[in-house]
Amino acid sequence: MIKIMKYGEVSADEIFARTEPTVNVEEVVADIIYDVRKNGDAALYKYCEKFDNAKLDSLLVTPDEIQEALSIVEDKFLEILKKAAANIRKFHEKQVRNSFIINDEKGIVVGQKVIPVDRAGLYVPGGTAAYPSTVLMDSIPAKIAGCKEVVIVTPPSKDGKINPVILAAAHIAGVDKIFKVGGAQAIAALAYGTETVPKVDKIVGPGNAFVAEAKKQVFGTVSIDMIAGPSEILVVADGLSNPEYVAADLLSQAEHDKMASAVLVTDSFEFAKKVSEELEKQIPLLSRSEIARASIDNNGKIIVADDLYAAIEISNEIAPEHLELCVDNPFDYLDSIRHAGSIFMGRYCPEALGDYFAGPNHTLPTSGTAKFSSPLSVDDFVKKTQYTYYTKEALSRVAEDVGYFAEKEGLTAHAKSATIRTKDINEA
Repeated sequence: MIKIMKYGEVSADEIFARTEPTVNVEEVVADIIYDVRKNGDAALYKYCEKFDNAKLDSLLVTPDEIQEALSIVEDKFLEILKKAAANIRKFHEKQVRNSFIINDEKGIVVGQKVIPVDRAGLYVPGGTAAYPSTVLMDSIPAKIAGCKEVVIVTPPSKDGKINPVILAAAHIAGVDKIFKVGGAQAIAALAYGTETVPKVDKIVGPGNAFVAEAKKQVFGTVSIDMIAGPSEILVVADGLSNPEYVAADLLSQAEHDKMASAVLVTDSFEFAKKVSEELEKQIPLLSRSEIARASIDNNGKIIVADDLYAAIEISNEIAPEHLELCVDNPFDYLDSIRHAGSIFMGRYCPEALGDYFAGPNHTLPTSGTAKFSSPLSVDDFVKKTQYTYYTKEALSRVAEDVGYFAEKEGLTAHAKSATIRTKDINEA
């Protein structure tokens, strides 16, 4: 049963405690990465057979396989995927940054170019569930950014095939290539390249502890989006909220993973009890009830605060991945929220809208990192290059200042590189 605690009556350590994963996978992942770097495709085939029980003839998904998937997936779902893709595209197109140039002083031009990374690699989890939503959320921003090539890695099933809904989503999003490989070995292949899988510049996408550790270990060789932890939801709700709705929203994240975190912060003890009772009614009805049960019992909590502004301050300290603001007039509170991955406003805006359909990205900072990091966006697939142009006359106007600054840092060669170019002007 979920824990109920009154803010101010229990320790801050208990209020803000996080359950951290205890799996130590560093050495296993390091060995896998080394093997893939050394043996390329041979290592990938070996690990597909070992971990996925799939004996493959080819790592690359063929056009025929994509067409087969499109023929299998229901027309209704294909239409929903297209609607979701359109919403995601509309939202992320607003994030596009433009290059700029400043030339308001004679002889001086400075500016910045915004350039997409050449190749982006997207990890799409497999295993207990298929996530076509992740395909759309991760690939559409990369395409909008202008990446020349967007590739997906995802684990195959035992028959050597990829779930048709994954392939359908990839087709709708315009993904260039899809490879049948998952786990740490897939991250290694993207980071270093093999005979079949191309080396990428950026790796994004969620995964299990092995995938997260692999991303951590290859960072620096390639860029990554973030190290994602277990899924989280925090609901701020007043006593007028519907306990059935709030319980359902908490369970929407609890069913992801036994390590997932579901937190309610409310100003009403009576409402807290009603939500606790409703959780007990709803958990047995879920298809993933065992997972949800473990999440709620081990990581779930209800915190009773004095008022909604205190509840929001508690939320800011936790900095949740998903924050639901289940109140009337939610925009009255929006400016008070400083730390959250994605905010869902009002009584009729469940977090599931963001997972699938609304448009804002669902790849979000977890484990309190929303205090300093952001959702996946078009920005993740571009880099900035700046440039400077001075004429001889323009340099002469500032060379002495530059040289003086450099000498204050003890870097006389820096100083000379500026002043030597204007020596003949100064002597004239």
